[in-house]
Amino acid sequence: MATTASRTSAAARSAAEFVPEGADLAALRRAAAGCRGCELYRPATQTVFGAGPEDARLMLVGEQPGDVEDRQGEPFVGPAGRLLDKALAEADLAREGVYLTNAVKHFKFVPAERGKRRIHKTPARGEVTACLPWLRAEVARVRPALVVCLGATAAKAVLGTGFKVSEQRGRVTRAEEYDVDVIATVHPSAVLRAPDRTEAYQGFLADLKVVREHLGT
Repeated sequence: MATTASRTSAAARSAAEFVPEGADLAALRRAAAGCRGCELYRPATQTVFGAGPEDARLMLVGEQPGDVEDRQGEPFVGPAGRLLDKALAEADLAREGVYLTNAVKHFKFVPAERGKRRIHKTPARGEVTACLPWLRAEVARVRPALVVCLGATAAKAVLGTGFKVSEQRGRVTRAEEYDVDVIATVHPSAVLRAPDRTEAYQGFLADLKVVREHLGT
C-alpha cells in the first residue's frame, strides 16, 4: 500500500484518492485541506472549500478562490463576492440559503510585487479536471435543485468543454453527469472588469432573476 508521502511525491493527477466516500460536508472540508491532487496546493495559502447549508436548494459554482479567499479560507469574500451579495439580494435570493463553491479549490496566481494583491491565473484544463471529484462530492451531498455556474471555467467543468456561456447563458439545461439542472452566467469578477459595468451588472442580475423564477421563490 502506498504511503501518504509516496502518493504526494508521485504528484497525484486527481483529487479522487483524497475524497472520503459517503462523507458529509464537514468531513469533506477537513479532507480537502490535505488534498494534493494537483500542484496548485504548493503556492496557495490553503484549500478554499465550499460553504453553505447542506440542504441548500441553490449551489453557485465559480472558477477558483481569489486573493482574499485564499487568505481567509472562505469562498466569495472578496470584491467579486461583495458584488455577488448585492446581486443576490436584488434578485431576492438569500445568500445564507445558498451553497457557494468553486470548480478549483486552490488559488492559482501570478506572484505580485511587494504590497500588491496577487493576480489570479486561469486554471489549466488538467487542474480543473483533477479537482472535479470535490465538486462531484459536494453536488452529491447537497443535492441542490439548481446549480449556477459563474463563468466559463465553471460552466465547462459541469457542462462540458463545448459549452459557451456567451451563447447559452441564462438558460436552464441538464448536467447529466451531475444529475442536476444548471444555469450558466458570467462570473461577478467579469462584471467588475467590464467596460460598461452597469450594463454587465444588469445582465448578470437578469440571469439571477431567471434562477429565482426556476426555483419558484
